[in-house]
Amino acid sequence: MKSITIKGSQRESVGKKATKALRNAGMVPCVVYGGDEPISFSAEEIAFKDLVYTPDVHTVVVNLGGKKVNAILQDIQFHPVTDRILHIDFYQIFDDKEVSMEIPVRTVGNSRGVRNGGTLRIVTRKLRVKALPENLPDFIEADITEMKIGAKMYTKSIKTDNYKIMHPENTVICQVRTSRTAIVEEETESEEGEETAAEGADENAEAPAEA
Repeated sequence: MKSITIKGSQRESVGKKATKALRNAGMVPCVVYGGDEPISFSAEEIAFKDLVYTPDVHTVVVNLGGKKVNAILQDIQFHPVTDRILHIDFYQIFDDKEVSMEIPVRTVGNSRGVRNGGTLRIVTRKLRVKALPENLPDFIEADITEMKIGAKMYTKSIKTDNYKIMHPENTVICQVRTSRTAIVEEETESEEGEETAAEGADENAEAPAEA
């Protein structure tokens, strides 16, 4: 999985007054949990744009003046009106310890059902997986090529090598639903078949019997 480096400064004061002053200065107060003790730091709001405003997921290297901490994004708070980042929680990760993380699902292939007029519906856009940090995937690939109209894809059909999906095997990832176009096409084919059969019957009826 790709990693993003966030340059920050460790915070000495974590009170409301100090936190408000940081936000007024365009800084975001943050905390890293999961280690021996929580680490409080702050960084410029713009430093988080490639981490927060993207559909992709990344691990994070928090650089605090030479001291580096590996982590993942755990929780983020936005202002209810301005949508500015108010606070971010991170969780420290270690090379030898498994970690859970939500990974985006990416569909690949051209579904047979969609080609026949069906509609692809994504039910689950992210799946929580558990793995060592080095085995966390950038995304989970779901091949929809063979899916027909009415078919559903479940988590049990996803190939996992070095990570475990933390969902029941019957969790639906996506499905190909029928559509008005698909129904019309099926009815048209049926009607054409009936008309052909009727024409053949008429021709046989009109044909003179051989002596």
